[in-house]
Amino acid sequence: MGNILKAKISGLAALGGLVYSTDSGRMCPDCRQPVVQCTCKQPVAPTGDGTVRVSRETKGRGGKAVTVVKGVLVDAAALADLGKQLKAACGTGGTVKDGVIEVQGDHIERVIQILKAQGHTVKRAGG
Repeated sequence: MGNILKAKISGLAALGGLVYSTDSGRMCPDCRQPVVQCTCKQPVAPTGDGTVRVSRETKGRGGKAVTVVKGVLVDAAALADLGKQLKAACGTGGTVKDGVIEVQGDHIERVIQILKAQGHTVKRAGG
């Protein structure tokens, strides 16, 4: 019986000592910091050179062309707004994911005109 108790105690010690504590309140499940000090849910400021790159892709889409806009230095909400404006101006669908705007179809020239009118520095990337 003594060996089983000893095995349990050594197993808890292997976890790093502290198993549960209420000293710091609720803990973030991702970064394991107190919720007050958690930084994993903080919005990250986009970084880049300030140039918006517009290109056309067909890979992985069954030969269908998609206009891709990368490098827009705005937060997620503003990026979603811009994506909505571009899709409406082109009259097509699309998506905003991982900081990239995808507009269905080959609308590079129209997208470049719209972005320049909004004051962005725009470059045509690829072919």
